[in-house]
Amino acid sequence: MSTETNPVHLAIDLGASGGRVLAGHVSSAGIALEQIHRFPNEGLTVGNRLVWNLLGQWQHVLAGLNLAAARYGSRVRSVGADTWGVDYVLLDRNDDLVGPCYHYRDSRTVGLLERAFQLLSRKEIFEATGIQFMEINTLIQLFSMREENSPLLDIAEHFLMIPDFLHWQLSGEKINEFTNASTTQMLSADQPQWSDRILKAFDIPTHLFSPPQQPGISLGPITPNVSNATGLHKQVETIVPATHDTGSAVLAVPADTFAQTTPDWCYISCGTWSLMGAELARPVLTPECQLFNFTNEGGVLGSVRLLKNIAGLWIVQQCAAQWKREGRDWSWERMIQMAESAPTLESVIDTDDPMFVAPINMPEAVREYCKRTGQPIPETEGAIFRCALESLALRYRLVLGNLEQLVGQKMKTIYMVGGGVQNRMLCQFAADACQLPVVAGPVEATALGNIIMQAIGTGELDSVIEARKLLFNSAEIKHFEPRSSACWDAGFETLRRLTLSGNR
Repeated sequence: MSTETNPVHLAIDLGASGGRVLAGHVSSAGIALEQIHRFPNEGLTVGNRLVWNLLGQWQHVLAGLNLAAARYGSRVRSVGADTWGVDYVLLDRNDDLVGPCYHYRDSRTVGLLERAFQLLSRKEIFEATGIQFMEINTLIQLFSMREENSPLLDIAEHFLMIPDFLHWQLSGEKINEFTNASTTQMLSADQPQWSDRILKAFDIPTHLFSPPQQPGISLGPITPNVSNATGLHKQVETIVPATHDTGSAVLAVPADTFAQTTPDWCYISCGTWSLMGAELARPVLTPECQLFNFTNEGGVLGSVRLLKNIAGLWIVQQCAAQWKREGRDWSWERMIQMAESAPTLESVIDTDDPMFVAPINMPEAVREYCKRTGQPIPETEGAIFRCALESLALRYRLVLGNLEQLVGQKMKTIYMVGGGVQNRMLCQFAADACQLPVVAGPVEATALGNIIMQAIGTGELDSVIEARKLLFNSAEIKHFEPRSSACWDAGFETLRRLTLSGNR
C-alpha cells in the first residue's frame, strides 16, 4: 500500500465462506489494495433452520475497521460493503431484528417453485422481473414464510438485504440498494422499483421496502457508536458501492466502454461459480432469454448485467480437496503441469450436470460420468483436471453462443475477472474454445469495484471509463490469444450432444 497521503477507502467484502476488510486508494498509477482483516463465515444450524451468524460477522467487521483505523488514521475517507445476493433481514418498528437471517441453503424453499407458479406463471414472473428461477431467490424465501404461516412478515416494518444491514449498522440509515435488490426477483424489470404485481400476488407487504438506491450515494458519516468502537474518525462517510459482489466485480472489468445497447465484449466473473454475461443499457426480456435461463441483474448507474450462472471451478476445487484427503496435497501450478501432459479433449463432461453438485468423491464422479456417456475414462489426476477445465471452457462457448443470440451481436473479446484468472490454463482454454482473445484480470475484481464506486461517490474518479482505464494499464492484466480450433470444435459437438437441447 502506498505511503502517500491519498484518501483511503475501506471495502467490506463478505462472502458465503468468509469475509474481508480491505483498504484501497486511487492514484495516477492505478488502484492499490491491501487486505486488512480476513475472517471465516459459515451457516449455523439452529433448531431445524440453517441461518447466518450475521451479528458475529458484524463483530468481525468492527475488528477489521479497528485495524484499518490504527493503520491509516485520518486518511480513511469512506467505507462500503458488498456481499452475495438473495439473503435478507427483517426489522420491526423499534428497529429490532425480526427472526434470524436465514441462509439461502435452508430447506424451507425446497419444492416451492411449482407452488409459486400457481399464483403467477413462470412467464408472468419473468416478464415482470427478468430474473432467472431459483428456489433460493428472495421471492421464494418470503413466499415460504407465507406458506408456513409465519408471523414474521406481519411484525416486520423494514426489509434489508445483508449489505443494507451492514450499511445501516455503519450509518444509521436504512436503504435498499439497487444491485442487490435486483437479485430478489421482486424488482420490476423495466424500471428500478419494486414490482407491485409480484408483491401483491405473493402477499408480501409493500411497506417493507424503500425505493432502490443507486450505487455511489453517501449515507452520511459513520455513527458515533462505530467511531467509538473502531477508532475511525467521525467524518468517515458510508458510501454505497454496488453491494452485490458480482455487480462490483463487473464494474472492475478493464473494458473501454460502459453499458452499451449492443456491446462487443462479454465478461466471466470466475471463481467457484462462473458468471458469464454482458453489460447492457436495457434488460433482455425475450422468450429466448427465459429459455436459456439467463438473468437480468442490476449494475452500477442503472446498467443491466445479462448473465448466466455456470458451475465454475467447483469441480476442480473438489477434485483437489479429495486428493488432499488422500494425501496428495498438490499446488495448483503442479496440477496444471500434470494436466499439460494429459491427452487433449479425450473426454468431455457437462460441468452443470446434477451429479457434480455435491458428490462424495468428485474424481470418481468425473470417471463415472465418462463411463456412463461412453467416453474414455480419465485415469490420472492430470487427465481428470484437464477434462474438467476443458469442459468448463466448452461450457463458456455454449453460453457465449446463447449470449450473442440474445444481444444480437458477435463478441470480440472476453474479459475474465476474479480469483479463477490465476489459473492460466483455464484462461487459455477459454480463448481456444471460444476462439476469442481473453483479457484476464484483475484477480481482486470485487474489492476493486467496491473501491471504485466509493471513489466515484466521493468525486476522486469522474466515471466508470476513467476507472477502467486505470485497471487496464495495470501489470496484473494478462492476455491470451486463441490457438487452433479444430479439436475444440469436435469437443463442442460432444458437449452439445451431452446437454441435448444445449440450454441448461
